[in-house]
Amino acid sequence: MSTQTATGTTSKKSMKQDAFDHPDFYAIDDLLTEEHKLIRSSIRDFVKREISPYIEDWAQRAHFPYEIVKKFGEIGAFGPTVPTEYGGGGLDYISYGLIMQEIERGDSGMRSTASVQGSLVMYPIYKFGSEEQRKKYLPKLASGEWLGCFGLTEPDHGSNPGGMVTNFKDMGDHYLLNGAKMWISNSPKADIAVVWAKNEQGRIHGLVVERGMPGFSTPETHGKWSLRASTTGELVFDNVKVPKENLLPNKSGLGAPLMCLDSARFGIAWGAIGAAMDCYDSARRYALERVQFGKPIASFQLVQKKLAEMLTEITKAQLLNWRLGVLMNEGKATTPQISMAKRNSVQVALEIAREARQIHGGMGITGEYPIMRHMMNLESVVTYEGTHDIHLLILGNTITGIPAFV
Repeated sequence: MSTQTATGTTSKKSMKQDAFDHPDFYAIDDLLTEEHKLIRSSIRDFVKREISPYIEDWAQRAHFPYEIVKKFGEIGAFGPTVPTEYGGGGLDYISYGLIMQEIERGDSGMRSTASVQGSLVMYPIYKFGSEEQRKKYLPKLASGEWLGCFGLTEPDHGSNPGGMVTNFKDMGDHYLLNGAKMWISNSPKADIAVVWAKNEQGRIHGLVVERGMPGFSTPETHGKWSLRASTTGELVFDNVKVPKENLLPNKSGLGAPLMCLDSARFGIAWGAIGAAMDCYDSARRYALERVQFGKPIASFQLVQKKLAEMLTEITKAQLLNWRLGVLMNEGKATTPQISMAKRNSVQVALEIAREARQIHGGMGITGEYPIMRHMMNLESVVTYEGTHDIHLLILGNTITGIPAFV
C-alpha cells in the first residue's frame, strides 16, 4: 500500500513516524501564553503531517514542493506579525519565533520559504509601502496565492550591500531598472520581488517588481548541496520598466533593507534551534536504541556527555530567544542583540548536528535520519542574512565603538 502525494508515490514503509517533542529542561513553557502553545502545537502538527514524511525525498531529489506555499498560507505561516486587516496573523514576535522554530525543525529550506515571505517581502511592503500597495499585495502573499522574494545580495556585493550596482532611472512616467541579484530564495517561483536599487543620486530604494514585466527573469541556481528542498535563483533586470506606483515610498537608504533583515534574523535565531532540537531528539532516541557491547550506547559516558552538552546549549539558546522575543514585542530589541541570537543559535545548531552525526555513526550520513540534511542546510544558514563573522563584528563594534568591517 502506498500514499499518493502531489510529488509522487511514497511507500508507507518509508514514511517514518515523526514522534518529536521539544526539550524544555528549564520549564520555559511556563513563560509562554496558552495562545503561544496552541500556535506551536498547530504548526508542529502541520510539520509532522505535511513536511516530515516527505522532506528526505524532496531533499534527495532537490525538489521544491510548490504546493507547500498555499498550505503555509492556510496555516498562517506567512506574515504572522502583519495586522489581520492585510491578511496577516496579528500575532506577537514570540508566536512568530515559535512558528519558525517548528518549521525549521522540519527543514531549514521550508523555513526559508516562510520567513522570506513574511519578513523580507510582506514586512517591507507593510512597513514602507503605501496603503494601496498593502491592499494590493499583502492579502495575496499572506494566503499563499502569491510567492515573493527579496533582492538585496548581488554577485559582487554580499556583506557590503551598500556597494550594490543595481540601479533605476526616472524616465518620466516609469522607472528603468537594470542590474542583477543572486542567492535569492524563492526567486524561480516568485510572483513578485522586493528589489533594492540605487536611484540616480545613489540613494537606495525598494521597488516591487512583478513577474511578467519585460526584461525581468529569474534563473534557477542548480547544484546546491544545501537547502535542497528550497528553490534559489537570481534576479536579472534588463531595462525593466517599473511603474512609479511600485516604489516603496515611506523609507529609503540602506537602513530600510537592514530593518527587514533584523526581522528575518530574529526568525532564524528561533528556527536554527528547531533544527538543533531535531538533531538532539534523533540522537537521544538512537542512543537508547542502538546496542553495542551488549548495552545501549546511551549508557556510555562519552555519549551522555554529548547529549548533556546538546541539551545545555539548546536550553541557553531557548532562554536567549525568549528574552529577545520579549524585547521585540516591546519595541526595544537592537540590531546587535538580534545578531547575537542569530549567531549563537546557528553555531549551537551546527555543533549539535555534528555531535549528533557522531552518535548515529554511519547511519548519520544517510537519509534514514535527518542529521546530514540539517547539517548541510545550516551551512547556508550560518552564511545568509549576515555571515557568522559579520555578526561577530557587529557585536565587536557595539562593545568597542570601533567598526572593523569598513
